[in-house]
Amino acid sequence: MTPSLSAHWPPGLPRHLTLPQTHVFHNLEVSARRYPDKPFIVFYDTPLTYADFLREAEHIAGYLQQVCGVKPGDRVLLCMQNSPQWALAFYGILRANAVAVPVNPMNRVEELRHCLTDSGAQVAFVAQDLLPQVRPLLAPAGAADGLRHVVVATYSDHLRGPTDLRVPEFVAAPRMPVAGEGVVAWADAIAAKHTPGPVITGPDDLCTMPYTSGTTGLPKGCMHTHRSVMSTLVGGARWFGTSQDTVCLAVLPFFHVTGLAGSLNGPLYAGATLVVLSRWDREVAAICMQRYRVTVWQAISTMVIDFLAHPQIEQVDLASLACIRGGGAAMPDAVAARLKALTGLDYIEGYGMSETMAATHINPLHRPKAQCLGIPVFDVDARVVDPDTLAELAHGDTGEIVVHGPQVMQGYWRNPQATRESFVEIDGRRFLRTGDLGHVDADGYFFMTDRLKRMINASGFKVWPAEVEALMYHHPAIQEACVIGVRDPRRGETVKALVVLRPGQRGQVSEQDVIDWAHGHMAAYKSPRIVEFVEALPRSGSGKVMWRELQEQQAARDAAHPP
Repeated sequence: MTPSLSAHWPPGLPRHLTLPQTHVFHNLEVSARRYPDKPFIVFYDTPLTYADFLREAEHIAGYLQQVCGVKPGDRVLLCMQNSPQWALAFYGILRANAVAVPVNPMNRVEELRHCLTDSGAQVAFVAQDLLPQVRPLLAPAGAADGLRHVVVATYSDHLRGPTDLRVPEFVAAPRMPVAGEGVVAWADAIAAKHTPGPVITGPDDLCTMPYTSGTTGLPKGCMHTHRSVMSTLVGGARWFGTSQDTVCLAVLPFFHVTGLAGSLNGPLYAGATLVVLSRWDREVAAICMQRYRVTVWQAISTMVIDFLAHPQIEQVDLASLACIRGGGAAMPDAVAARLKALTGLDYIEGYGMSETMAATHINPLHRPKAQCLGIPVFDVDARVVDPDTLAELAHGDTGEIVVHGPQVMQGYWRNPQATRESFVEIDGRRFLRTGDLGHVDADGYFFMTDRLKRMINASGFKVWPAEVEALMYHHPAIQEACVIGVRDPRRGETVKALVVLRPGQRGQVSEQDVIDWAHGHMAAYKSPRIVEFVEALPRSGSGKVMWRELQEQQAARDAAHPP
């Protein structure tokens, strides 16, 4: 760590963090033994203790091994909203010595098909309302590829007491019968009470494989070991002082590495309590903050903006809150100021990626800076380099952020070329190229300036235009499409598609028709909210679509007519 980075290191924290040399599931065993009767999860007023969580996770693991034939290193798909079952499935998969593949529950059939095919998963956990998106992926008789087993979870199975909270319809829905070869209800899998074999995987074996997209348009699996997962969950718990008496409002999605590390794995390691909501609801969040004396709220800027717009926000008792933190997109200064006026707390921003299992940088709690990525956390060597020469740049100069640390992935699953392109060696160390342009100030704080890669940040979700374009070509009326970002007052950015229709389709299909089709064929956050028909797309001399020119034209329009 350079002197500038050490100047504002959090008081009392070591700069090196010795990590447990254990399997991530061991964290659950320890917390369940320490706090067996303590609620681990509170789900719309229904508590689930650490002891009960451990027991149910082990039954899941036993079912995977004895019925589904899951072997060490097998990948298992996980497609649900935040819920006790999501967390149970994740830890059940790990207990079975397998690899959890969390996917966005907003994904549609074709998006899921790629993750399934690429990962080679033959078993999946899915919520019953999402089963229609997964059922087409079941392997037909005699087929070599596809899902062999699907465990269908009903969220309401974990609503075991009365509540006055507003429960989303898909959460309150009663269990429906499931049918089909290889399809079983979660309740039946648990009722079988299978006992798993011993844990035989260790810290250097694969633990989880979140998928991230890229400029090629095809999502890639980020290979994380138990060691890299342990790095951010332990590091986050230490940085923020998470303890067994911490109460976290868990509203960031668990399938995303930020929510997985900060709102599930870290609190479990510490023996904390999670108040879990399957869908963001500011009124329910406010009630839960008061009812359960929530101390930590991990949120993205859009949630905070919505929460502050609550008409009775001044009457909400937020005295228990000790920390509000997040990342994904910079918090606007005016919003951060209002949040501090209301709660007395700074919004603590951090920075990370799927490739780093969440944070590589976090602001010090005692001295945060606004709209800042923070400083490199335990054992992280982060630098700003010239993207072409890889020479380290001086303070204030803009270049690409590269990171080396214990949380960095092993590489991309079955994609050695993408792995080679994403890593460079500097001073004998392997650094991940983030594709983000930024600079370091004189105090050692990192700031993002721009993006080296083509990407749209919609409410903190990364949208890769090439992936959206590839999906849009499935529309029979579309000849070409170019996807760009448009400034949006609520989401930060939103997705726009410039579309060239096939001959004869003018007047047969409208922009709204394309928007509606896209919404039905891809995750809502990446689905274009604006479609503009054009006669042609500009091309370079080599025939490539000049997306940057279109993006710059849009940026100029946004600047001239701010939303």
